[in-house]
Amino acid sequence: MREIEADIPTIYMITPTHTRMVQKAELTRISNTLLHVPRLHWIVIEDSESRTPLVKNFLAHSGLSYTHLNVLTPKMYKLGEKDPNWLKPRGVLQRNLGLKWLRDSLNTETHRGVVYFADDDNTYDLRLFDEMRYTKKVSVWPVGLVGGLRYESPQVTNGKVTGWLAYWNQERPFQMDMAGFAINLKLILENPNAKFDLKAKRGHQESVLLKSLVEMDELEPKADNCSKILVWHTRTEPAKLKYEEALKRTGKQLNYDIEV
Repeated sequence: MREIEADIPTIYMITPTHTRMVQKAELTRISNTLLHVPRLHWIVIEDSESRTPLVKNFLAHSGLSYTHLNVLTPKMYKLGEKDPNWLKPRGVLQRNLGLKWLRDSLNTETHRGVVYFADDDNTYDLRLFDEMRYTKKVSVWPVGLVGGLRYESPQVTNGKVTGWLAYWNQERPFQMDMAGFAINLKLILENPNAKFDLKAKRGHQESVLLKSLVEMDELEPKADNCSKILVWHTRTEPAKLKYEEALKRTGKQLNYDIEV
């Protein structure tokens, strides 16, 4: 039975997001999951020059405890329309702003919790949040549908992480997806220089952060010693709007004031 006590540690969930046709659908799906998670504060950071009305209104009606921030990624670091997702880092400045907000707003004396980086298009089992809540330093677990495999996972021997079950980019010190770990809030607050780096090697964002916080033998395997998949690296297919111009030629017109 999941805990509902008021004094349990808070989960501070940092989610970068950017404007696209499926954005509201993605945010709706993830928020419906989060509504079932007690003591969670959602930090949503837009990749934009200002906070957009869509996200602002969405969060205001979400029923969740949240903070809404924004920071624009420089054009040179943004993916082009036809670029593959892996070509450039995404969400780096947004996650760093989320970390800054934690350090500016919270302190180790009065706040207990855990920090989790959750993309807006992943899929989350509710049990994952119970698993991470009492993280002592850094907890880890497998992530499904990532790295060209059915799943990537820490390898666990006698309750300790001893290696990585991953194929892609095996030179990474921590061969994990962003969705595969959580960090005790105290560790974040006590290490103000721990952050992500726009200039890090491809696939090394997780390692850049974690290597400044923890050693591999300190990692805490969750999800039954990393034997269960509780989060999936899913992606929504881009919206296909190829018939909009054809519809106009029939004399019919969509109402573009309707928020999608």
